[in-house]
Parts: sequence; C-alpha cells; structure tokens
Amino acid sequence: MQDALREAGLTGEVRELSASTRTARDAARALGCEVRQIAKSLLFRGVQTQRPLLVVASGRNRVDEQRLASLAGEPVELAHPDWVKQVTGFPVGGVPPLALAQPVATYIDADLMALTLIWAAAGTPNAVFPLTPDELARVTGGEIVPIA
Repeated sequence: MQDALREAGLTGEVRELSASTRTARDAARALGCEVRQIAKSLLFRGVQTQRPLLVVASGRNRVDEQRLASLAGEPVELAHPDWVKQVTGFPVGGVPPLALAQPVATYIDADLMALTLIWAAAGTPNAVFPLTPDELARVTGGEIVPIA
C-alpha cells in the first residue's frame, strides 16, 4: 500500500497498529483522534446495474442510502463482504480509498472537507494512513457530496 500512496503523490506513512481499525471507533481509539477524522470506505452496489459505488464517509456519519440512490440514479444496497473483496481487492474494514482492483465511482462525505487531517484504511483491518481532505479528493477523483 505504501507504494500506491507514493504513486498517487501522497507522503503519509502507512501505520500498522496492534489494535483493530476495522470500525471507525476502533480506529479513532487506536490513533487517539476523533471519530469524525476517520475516513471510512463503504462499498455499495446498484441494485439494478450491480455497479460498485464507494462512499468515503466521516467515521461519525451514517450514509443516507436514499441520498446515495438519488446520486446513483438507482436503488443501492451495502455490498456483501465477498463482493467487496472481489471488487476492491481488500477485505471489509481495510478498504482504502485508492488502489482498488477496478475503477469505482466514488462519493466523498462533504463533512470530511472541514477537517485538517483524516485517516483512511490502508488495506488491512489494522493499517491506516494520514492524508488531507484535499488529497483524498485528488487521488480518488470522487464527487464531494452531503451524504450523511
């Protein structure tokens, strides 16, 4: 993952933690930061098209699936863990916002943009890396939307 960060022009270092970072609360506790600073990557699937949709949301926010459905133009559902692994190449709880196995339409929680520093998963349920909200937008090409 560190190589992928460098290729994307990011300078943050991947941190392997002894505590789990599988949930936003776990990650915030392990890092000593606020839950809102955790950029959780959630994969959804279009019900009709089966198109993958990645939402990078603030750890304190719950994704409004109706709003996401409106943005996607179809009903959506949270993806099953096996499908998440197939589409992204990473397990649930470790999906980073970049270096995915295939291109995925990405939506970024507008609440993240008010922060100075955020933390994202780095490929495993125990690894994270720091970045700024602007870097997140740049490396994902994601659409910044109110999603909570």
